[in-house]
Amino acid sequence: MIHKEIREKYISFFTTNPRNHKEIPSSPLIPENDPTVLFITAGMHPLVPYLMGEPHPLGKRLVNIQKSFRTDDIEEVGDHSHFTFFEMLGNWSLGDYFKKEAIEWSFDFLTSKDWLFYDPKKIYVSVFEGDRDAPRDEDSIRVWKEVYKNAGITAEIGDSKKGVSGNSRIFPYPKTKNWWGPAGTTGPCGPDSEMFYDTELPLHKKELYGPVCHINCDCGRYIEVWNDVFMEFNKNADGTYEPLKQKNVDTGMGMERVTALTSWLRKAIPEPDPFLTDLFGKSRYFIQQISNKDYEEPFKKSIRIILDHVRAVTFLIADGAEPGNKERGYVTRRLIRRAIRHGQILGIHVDFMSDTAGQIISNYREIYPEVKNKEEIIKSILSTEEVNFRKLLKKGLDFIEKQASLNGKIAFDLYQSFGFPPELTFEIAKERGIEMDRKTYEEEFAKHQEKSRTATKGVFKGGLQDHSEETKKLHTATHLLQKALVDVLGRHVRQKGSHITAERLRFDFSHDRKMTGEEIEKTEELVNRKIRENLAVTKETVKIEDALKSGALTVPGVKYPEKVTVYKMGNFSREVCGGPHVDFTGSLGKFKIIKEEAAGNLNRRIYAILSKT
Repeated sequence: MIHKEIREKYISFFTTNPRNHKEIPSSPLIPENDPTVLFITAGMHPLVPYLMGEPHPLGKRLVNIQKSFRTDDIEEVGDHSHFTFFEMLGNWSLGDYFKKEAIEWSFDFLTSKDWLFYDPKKIYVSVFEGDRDAPRDEDSIRVWKEVYKNAGITAEIGDSKKGVSGNSRIFPYPKTKNWWGPAGTTGPCGPDSEMFYDTELPLHKKELYGPVCHINCDCGRYIEVWNDVFMEFNKNADGTYEPLKQKNVDTGMGMERVTALTSWLRKAIPEPDPFLTDLFGKSRYFIQQISNKDYEEPFKKSIRIILDHVRAVTFLIADGAEPGNKERGYVTRRLIRRAIRHGQILGIHVDFMSDTAGQIISNYREIYPEVKNKEEIIKSILSTEEVNFRKLLKKGLDFIEKQASLNGKIAFDLYQSFGFPPELTFEIAKERGIEMDRKTYEEEFAKHQEKSRTATKGVFKGGLQDHSEETKKLHTATHLLQKALVDVLGRHVRQKGSHITAERLRFDFSHDRKMTGEEIEKTEELVNRKIRENLAVTKETVKIEDALKSGALTVPGVKYPEKVTVYKMGNFSREVCGGPHVDFTGSLGKFKIIKEEAAGNLNRRIYAILSKT
């Protein structure tokens, strides 16, 4: 299993001398404290407090493999390089080493015979070209020239508009290509330097790269395998950039791409296609078998979409994002339905989602125990969703067949009458060569929204990444709320999810029935009593086993590093967390529960606010 070998080598490289990083586990896909995104979209998200200066319990050098998920690539899935769920191999410097060490180690891991052993002559790099916000990255250029020189290679600065020629190996690009972050609207960011491998394959098509093929175009000849991000700046709410007090390094590479390239270089697969690797082998064979279709055109796109989407929903459900009609649940359901639709395109008319997920789980069960532990739940949910959607799909397709043409009004009518996903209507129209009017659909939907506003409206307001005072207060209040729920309802209560905006908190917890009015009142009163007592909020760094022995609350299913930060609020609340928090509970104001409702299988959800009086 080449992907398992890569995992082991990467962690080993960075945890041994002279690099001496500490390994940290992957965080769940659902961010615990970041309301600016629905999912963890990059390795940096769980580490934002430490990138902003808070000391990490394990020190200044960290390494991990982080599960990630991005919704903006859903429509792009189906080619050889886009995924919704993916894994990022990352190493981190929190105010420790910087560009020189990061670049040298990147090149060493890629080219050394003890590690991946790529041909150094095939590696090209990009750097930030500079603009009015920040200058050209001369430091990285200087380090790269030295690295290439030590490898016996002459490296000159090239021009991306002219492509690769002569000794050109270092190519400057603008922010759109060589600037990373911030993850939300504000926060740490900076220039990056990416490494590309020249496959020399004639994959490029002129419509994808224009008149000149260059290392950063979309032709497929040059595969990006590594990205060194140098967090030198903080982006403010007004759009300005200021130097960070603590300069960080966020470096890493995508598991899918490096596995594809490594597998191809070892001649294990005929082309560097991630869907041909052992990341997808079992599930791909299964889809080919039940569809009786080979992995080739015109079936390749649908097979890729199914593989990507089933893998994604398997991990989403394992981390608590069960299918629903809004926010994270809507994304999970959309992927499930899109996969089923592409199964139909392949001629699969039997239920297949549950069995495909089983193949995915067998591939990852040793790496991510959470998918193994929730295998039966994942399969059950997918089976139910598939049965229900097949009925809906038949109704929707029958309705579409009766229409003389397809337009935005029909897309909305389908959505309103059957709950038929509008994205699917647009996709079906595109398959038929029809360009539908999205504006009409949006206008109809806007009218509908005046009467029924969606909960996702406020998802991108506020955020802990800018450490705003309101979000810090609400986050601190979740600690008091969880302990109060334990005291009122019982020790079975454990956090299942948390989502905070600048206006309110949402807290999911394990409980098998609706709370009574008396229980809600007791919980509210207990939280407010602890606020009135003005408890000091303190923290300490301890070993995870000592934190558990002390009774500190943790999130079930989350893998914690060997050392953690425990936040205490007087003698009342003790919880493993990354912060940030207020200094005294008395600054929170008045706590009020505004809603209590079901939140999936044996879980409940509370919405609460803080007011000044």
